[in-house]
Amino acid sequence: QVQLVESGGGLVQAGGSLRLSCAASGRTFRFYNMGWCRQAPGKEREFVAAFPWIGGNAYYADSVKGRFTISRDNAKNTVYLQMNSLKPEDTAVYYCAADTTFRGRLENRPNEYDYWGQGTQVTVSS
Repeated sequence: QVQLVESGGGLVQAGGSLRLSCAASGRTFRFYNMGWCRQAPGKEREFVAAFPWIGGNAYYADSVKGRFTISRDNAKNTVYLQMNSLKPEDTAVYYCAADTTFRGRLENRPNEYDYWGQGTQVTVSS
């Protein structure tokens, strides 16, 4: 069982930055690939970024590549999403998620993640 709690959302102007945090509970957190997804009003939840449990290369949606950076600190049971050069189209509720299935790759399908946080709102004004 994993519980996830996001924080760090807010209102920011276009071009600005925000850093989201996701605090996880559970001793097995360090063995799960972790991801961030987002959902804008009237749209389906979409993948943003993922980071492997073992460390190494992250995986990003094309829409955020070069602007967002996902990282994790297993000692603190925390995953981060650094968001730079924010655009109005980045406005959404951002969710942290855990993928508990052992895979040889990072997952970009939101439905394949098993545990979710409650979400944190990010609003980017133009």
